[in-house]
Amino acid sequence: MEITWLGHSCFRLKGKEATVLTDPCPESTGYSMGKAQADMVTISHAHPGHAFLDTLHEGYRAIKGPGEYEIKDTFITGIPSFHDDTQGKKSGKNTMYVIEMEGLVLCHLGDLGHALTPEVTGELGNINVLFVPVGGQSTIGATVAADLVRNLNPGYVIPMHYKTAAEKADLEFPERFLKEMGIKELAAQPKLIVTRTSIPASTQVVLLDYPH
Repeated sequence: MEITWLGHSCFRLKGKEATVLTDPCPESTGYSMGKAQADMVTISHAHPGHAFLDTLHEGYRAIKGPGEYEIKDTFITGIPSFHDDTQGKKSGKNTMYVIEMEGLVLCHLGDLGHALTPEVTGELGNINVLFVPVGGQSTIGATVAADLVRNLNPGYVIPMHYKTAAEKADLEFPERFLKEMGIKELAAQPKLIVTRTSIPASTQVVLLDYPH
């Protein structure tokens, strides 16, 4: 599977049989997805920066909330959560997605705004690749994100929703999260290739660069 970051919280997960796009974002975020194509599109919440479908090629299935979904041997489970730490009173609901494809389990946390209980952590299960927001302000920040990573113990963790030269939102840079994870410096890479046999034994943080 090839994982590419398209900016903000948007990733393209490209397998042999299917392609999943997460939280598609408009150019107002500072990024441009271009004419993206996918079989399934997951939307964690209805905010404009995470639910932009206007430029996508037709033929996709949009997944917009909790439930179980299947297409092309890809299984997606939407798990309810909140966009803030007041059970949605400030910013509403958020959906986390567990995506099972090509023998891999990936989890996209969307705009998660709170720590997870042990019960929810157990429901998410064993995760090979975790996409976690780390920029704070409108989501969890570096400290909560790092604690969550340690509790979930994924193979790979890919930070998202943080400040870059392109990002328009007022977010924190990823360095604080890296520090919380005990990493002094980490170079971004253009994409991540993942297979069932390539999952590291201990958690590895991967910074992905975005298309310029």
